[in-house]
Amino acid sequence: MTDLATPGSAGLLNGKRLLITGVLSDMSIAFQVARIAQEQGAEIVLTSFGRALPITEEMTRLLPAPAPVIRLDVTRPEDLERLPLEVTRHLGALDGIMHSIAYAPPGALGGRFLDTPWQDAATALHVSAFSLQALTASCADVLEDGASVVGLDFDASLAWPGYDWMGVSKAALEAVARYLALYLAERHIRVNLVAAGMIRTVAARAIPNTDHLETIWRNRPPLSWDVSDPTPPARACILLLSDWLSATTGEILHVDGGLHAVMT
Repeated sequence: MTDLATPGSAGLLNGKRLLITGVLSDMSIAFQVARIAQEQGAEIVLTSFGRALPITEEMTRLLPAPAPVIRLDVTRPEDLERLPLEVTRHLGALDGIMHSIAYAPPGALGGRFLDTPWQDAATALHVSAFSLQALTASCADVLEDGASVVGLDFDASLAWPGYDWMGVSKAALEAVARYLALYLAERHIRVNLVAAGMIRTVAARAIPNTDHLETIWRNRPPLSWDVSDPTPPARACILLLSDWLSATTGEILHVDGGLHAVMT
């Protein structure tokens, strides 16, 4: 399957200016969002920080066109305060934000749910859920009316063995998205999530019991699912970042081969 447009041509995101977080490898859903966004006519900036920063900068070489990388740690108020100035310098304003940020300390994963200290749980919630509010609020003054905010989710209606406080954080992320959808509606800013099935990303490899999750997605979805292909959820993000779903907000779009809907 080919994309609908090449860089600079009229596509779903022609003329859009997007901030994209979470580009760590070509297996990142965020990387595929960045790639397809450019192919669909968008201008983008990426964010990264710390040891991941040079990795993200290296990944820009694999994109259809060069993209600047802004230093951003969503847990640091000074980075969030500086972000609008950086966005203005590179893009002027934003028509969309792609939130692809999640982290839980080892003590919050792997079946240690009952023993997880608050500090580890708080870190998971801060980075993985509150950051959606923090990032969106930071960019409020540079977000155009009618913009779209999209975040990556993992079905929080179920308890996944080993996922533990990251699962709780994803449930919190879903609530944060709904409240943002409520309070940003007066500016016609849409906030939606894509609940992706299991993809073999850098973040997924850090989760204990990943092999078990991969087995589930190889065998149980009614539609075939490739754990090494992040393109399907990335395409859903592109659709939500476009103007095609202009009346959709507070939604969780499942792109998981249909696993969430069936019992097998």
